[in-house]
Amino acid sequence: MKVSELIRLAKKKGCHLLEHGSRHDIWINPSTGRIAEIPRHQSAELPTGTANKIMKDLGLK
Repeated sequence: MKVSELIRLAKKKGCHLLEHGSRHDIWINPSTGRIAEIPRHQSAELPTGTANKIMKDLGLK
């Protein structure tokens, strides 16, 4: 899964950007209050485990 696909999924589920970082952005799911860091490299391919962890941290999975 690419970072851009993960961000698209997060936005679709109601998450939004909380804060910009130098290498990662902080995203929050307001319905659950959960926070996760997502890398800023939009075209980069995320390892499956990393993508699953981010989705779990945001409460998307």
